[in-house]
Amino acid sequence: MQWQMALLTDLPAWKAAGHPSSPLMMGYLAAAQLLPTLLLGIMGGLVADRVNRKRMLLVTQTVMMLIAAGLTTASALGFITPIFLLFIAMLNGVTMAFNVPAWQVLTPRLVPRTELAKAITLNGIQFNLARIVGPGLGGLIMALNNSPSLLFSINTLSFLAVIFAVLGTPPSPPPAHDGSRSLTQVREAASFVFHQRGPFRVFIALVIFSILAAPLVRLLPIFIKEVYHAEERAFGFLLAIMGVGAVLGGLSLKALPPWYPKHHFIPLAMTLSGVAVTGFSFATSILWAAVAIFFAGAFWLWSFNSSMSAMQLLVDDRMRGRVMAVCNTAVFGASPLGSILAGYIGHVVAARTEVSAASAAAADLAVNGIAASAILDSLPTSFNETGLGAQFGVGSLSLLLTCCGLIMLIWRTPEIDGLKPGDPGFDRKPGLLRGLFASAHRPSHAP
Repeated sequence: MQWQMALLTDLPAWKAAGHPSSPLMMGYLAAAQLLPTLLLGIMGGLVADRVNRKRMLLVTQTVMMLIAAGLTTASALGFITPIFLLFIAMLNGVTMAFNVPAWQVLTPRLVPRTELAKAITLNGIQFNLARIVGPGLGGLIMALNNSPSLLFSINTLSFLAVIFAVLGTPPSPPPAHDGSRSLTQVREAASFVFHQRGPFRVFIALVIFSILAAPLVRLLPIFIKEVYHAEERAFGFLLAIMGVGAVLGGLSLKALPPWYPKHHFIPLAMTLSGVAVTGFSFATSILWAAVAIFFAGAFWLWSFNSSMSAMQLLVDDRMRGRVMAVCNTAVFGASPLGSILAGYIGHVVAARTEVSAASAAAADLAVNGIAASAILDSLPTSFNETGLGAQFGVGSLSLLLTCCGLIMLIWRTPEIDGLKPGDPGFDRKPGLLRGLFASAHRPSHAP
């Protein structure tokens, strides 16, 4: 849908009608996909804590398959417009508000607590393997059949595999209900997240990362078209490279010392993610962009998976659905804010640069006695062709992400790992090197 939105909003008829620019429309698409979680995420968590999780997944996956079928039909009939894409994205977002909590509460019930972090990482690796295979197959199919309808059809059928996989899992009944009201349960979950230092800092890390890193993927089609001037297959290529980075990043976690704590690793991963996304933002060739997005994928998985596993380990199963729903509401609800902000920054930078270019051209022509109107009419109506706006939009937020990661690495929160004052390794002393090397947690420092 992202690539289709980028193509449709770059058409001359769309621009001539005075509609929002392509970067802004990409931000609106992200909002349509993710803002429903902001409104319905808590409700999804409540449902996940009260119903059979397996049955809930079967329902949400079936609904998502029907939405995909609707998109396929519209594509085949030629009815796809930017407004229609926003509508489909909103429907999918509503379903995801219930689908994500169901996945999150099901996984801990299928694996021992000691293996939970590895299971969540494996989940992330599995997702990114699909990101590798999917764009590769998509590019091949588009090369053989230059129509998105076939791709949408395959996506629709792919839900059948997920449904059959869920059917093969053991039953997952809800925890015993204590009879408290929904509002009371929501308050209990919110109190756990916002009034306890460890969960609250994990929550903050998730929100910051979601806002400041998400624009990379959301505005990627703009980079492909306006910075690298590449074809659609390059979009799939870069997504696949990012997926390879994420998979290898997940596998590399095996080399992480078991004593290295999450309250050090989470901000380190955020910092490295910010550096990688900044490098991508200002790459001017697709080769350097591929290198940067590879590392962005690896550090992305490090940051997101370590934060999610930390929260899962801190919360009790009886309110896991509600607590994770609070996190999902913030993470997926805040993500469009970053995309819209990056799109707005890009829009402003592009507009100002266009005006400056037009003024310089007019002045030069005036000196040479040529009518300025002739050259002004020949200038592009949008500065998106250079992609400078998208680069500044994504790059400015990624620099801020780097700074936030460094701050959290210097001033750490041991409670993220469940540590309390007096526990071995409990260390609040600020310091970048102390945060990087976690010297207080090395086995040699254990009493």
